[in-house]
Amino acid sequence: MKSKKILIIIPIVLIFVAIFSIEPTKKESNIVFHSTMADPKIYNNEIFTDSFLASKGGYMFRFVPNGSSPEILSITLVGKNYNFHEDFMLKGIPHQTGISEYYTWEYEGQKDFTIFEDDEISITINPNGNVKGSVSVDILKI
Repeated sequence: MKSKKILIIIPIVLIFVAIFSIEPTKKESNIVFHSTMADPKIYNNEIFTDSFLASKGGYMFRFVPNGSSPEILSITLVGKNYNFHEDFMLKGIPHQTGISEYYTWEYEGQKDFTIFEDDEISITINPNGNVKGSVSVDILKI
């Protein structure tokens, strides 16, 4: 009887050891650029500029806007052999709950783009006069 219990317990212990000894895979970050546009001090003449290194491939913008975000967010990307410009328009989406209405916000515009060779990219973000409204801007490698 004792040998049956041992034969049952040993595989269970081995399974637990195997499960807990495996390192969790680290999620690679695909964010190549991030900025939270929430402080007027980050702007120079109401325009934000920065740069990042981009490898050849596809990219997309991701925004986290709110109701006070700039209505038009103009973004320009410039590299050695690359140019991109888009005027993103803030859109409020109403949601009805039955007892109230609330809005979520998103920017409409061309969010996907392709870099054709490794390059240092200069990014210019122009909130078109609204330097007090906040928005987070990410560029993700896809």
